[in-house]
Amino acid sequence: MYKLDQFMNDLEQRHPAQPEFIQAVHEVVESIIDVVNRNPRYLHARILDRITEPDRVVIFKVEWENDDGQVEVNRAYRVQYNNALGPYKGGIRFHPSVTLGGLKFLGFEQIFKNSLTSLPMGGGKGGADFNPKGKSENEIQRFCRSFMTELHKYIGPHTDVPAGDIGVGAREIGFMYGQYRRLLDENTGVLTGKGRNWGGSLARPEATGFGAVYFADEMLKAAGDGLEGKTIGLSGFGNVSWGAAMKATQLGAKVVTLSGPDGYIYDKDGINTEEKFQYMVELRASNNDVVAPYAEKFGAKFFPGKRPWEVDVDIAIPSAIQNELDGNDAKQLISNGTRYVIEASNMGCTPEAISAFREAGVWFAPGKAANAGGVAVSGLEMSQNAMMLSWTFEEVEAKLREIMRRIHANCHREGKQSDGFVNYARGANIAGFRKVADAMIEQGY
Repeated sequence: MYKLDQFMNDLEQRHPAQPEFIQAVHEVVESIIDVVNRNPRYLHARILDRITEPDRVVIFKVEWENDDGQVEVNRAYRVQYNNALGPYKGGIRFHPSVTLGGLKFLGFEQIFKNSLTSLPMGGGKGGADFNPKGKSENEIQRFCRSFMTELHKYIGPHTDVPAGDIGVGAREIGFMYGQYRRLLDENTGVLTGKGRNWGGSLARPEATGFGAVYFADEMLKAAGDGLEGKTIGLSGFGNVSWGAAMKATQLGAKVVTLSGPDGYIYDKDGINTEEKFQYMVELRASNNDVVAPYAEKFGAKFFPGKRPWEVDVDIAIPSAIQNELDGNDAKQLISNGTRYVIEASNMGCTPEAISAFREAGVWFAPGKAANAGGVAVSGLEMSQNAMMLSWTFEEVEAKLREIMRRIHANCHREGKQSDGFVNYARGANIAGFRKVADAMIEQGY
């Protein structure tokens, strides 16, 4: 029998100084430990010990030359966490905050997120402490080529299929894919998020934001409610927020906030026109990490140094980074009457925030379920590459919506309580875990 405190203490001793990873594991194990302890097969197979350890971690240096002719060195990683369901699948992140512990947290979460999509994908994550901000296109290209020169030894269309993430968009994927193709002299679906002309899928940039809103739509329906007429607070201003703002507007809601490291904007009229959506694209392409220019251009209010969770909204959708919404933010949202919180970022809410939502009866959707739209369309891109065809935007979007509907149904089934409240965090963890654990047992050790 597993005991939560003892298991977590042992895990922390084996993985010291990795708080995000420990937080992620604790959140999952706390939900599933009763399921494990009631199943003799899981106990005999020591499934918790096995599923919380990555299959392998690759650490390597990236040497590249800047525009001044000076050699620079960055540290890079690929965490291949669990491939019981299919090739390792998870993004590559370029940001100075990248650490091994942070990538292990993301890779561990990815196992269950990918499981929930019902597509044959395992979990992994990677990245480097390289900061693309302020770098020239030539410098970014040189870094990407050097990065892939080492990474290509460990990935492949049937082994590990990375995608983009923070700091890694279509441009970076293109540079890396080009280097992979030169090194191996082959065109394969080894990366997702590729350009539309060379194997990429339509609807991929919008997918995470679209998927989060589709999940929100299903959640509100399950609560006897609907998106029509609701006000939404978003954080971030990148791909996820952009996709969520567009889809929420299409479904009749009004998005009123965006945020960046400089603060947040409040647009009382709503972020709801093609001009505003296009300006979001321009903002994130500028690589400046600020949202103040939006307020200047459209007459919105700008609140420097603050987060958007003080605004009175019906639905909050954190869409930027991990732990961006804490216990105090949660109390403010609850006080303002917010009824639904949907994580579009990975582990966007702290444990204190999630507990506060649960105690207040706020319906909360965890990122591993609500933001699975991005990896779902990455999986669909893999399918298109394997079949050497390309689906239309409408075909991909229809498949995405059905995947999100199934994810919601599985989380709702496993998380519904006797009082009618749905603990989606518990439901997502159990639904994602069962599939992976059963596959691990069936494949032996």
